[in-house]
Amino acid sequence: MADLTWRKAIEKVLSESGSAMHYKDIAERVVADGLRKHVGATPGATVSAQLTFSINKKGERSPFVRVRPGQYLLNPAAQMTSLKKGKTTSSSVASVDDAEEQYDIVTSFGMYWQRAFVDWKPKSNILGMQQIGAEPVNFQDQLGIYLLYDGREVIYVGRTTDRPLGRRLNEHTADRLSTRWDRFSWFGLLPVSDKGVLGKQPGDYSGPKVIPALEAILIEALEPRQNRKRGDDLAAVEYLQKQDPAIDKKRKKELFDDYLRSIE
Repeated sequence: MADLTWRKAIEKVLSESGSAMHYKDIAERVVADGLRKHVGATPGATVSAQLTFSINKKGERSPFVRVRPGQYLLNPAAQMTSLKKGKTTSSSVASVDDAEEQYDIVTSFGMYWQRAFVDWKPKSNILGMQQIGAEPVNFQDQLGIYLLYDGREVIYVGRTTDRPLGRRLNEHTADRLSTRWDRFSWFGLLPVSDKGVLGKQPGDYSGPKVIPALEAILIEALEPRQNRKRGDDLAAVEYLQKQDPAIDKKRKKELFDDYLRSIE
């Protein structure tokens, strides 16, 4: 079956749901139902961009209605109008896919990723997925800040500016912290395209955006008990860690070598 357009896939999911859905849940359903084989590296963000673009451009004529932050329903009146007029918006939808640059300050982050899932070297593959089924993104060249953990305790906070995330973390596998950390979190500034490519860092940021972003990072990273909410002002997408395939290859080779030694 050929891929549905993003708009058609979203409409199908919402029509079958019959109730409001969060854009991330819509993206997960699109992937799970196989409505699109090619979902790119940022399906959740793509769905959000599609919905936002449609509502901003068409207003009440959009096939979608935003009922609360992040939650959407089909617009029955607009659907009937669209069917009567026989109009499509495939060209407009495609333009959203091509031009997606959707975040402010912190664009992406990963929480409590495992050190053991990375094959450490000068240019380590720091792989993450926006959701299961999405294409992985390599964050080795991401810029921003990171935290190292011993279990759940933060033991070090660092920044990546002239040396990117992969290189900085690799350095910590051989310095004074080498035996003291087993997990890491990171918060990145470079935008991620739908093709999983990191973009360029903006030239400057305004104070009104920086301050809430800093607060949101601290809340998300440290989880203070007296903060009743998480980092809600963190306009970023969380990525799930994906193990570097090289790790699995190494383990299989070690098992094979052990087997050969056992039969000698």
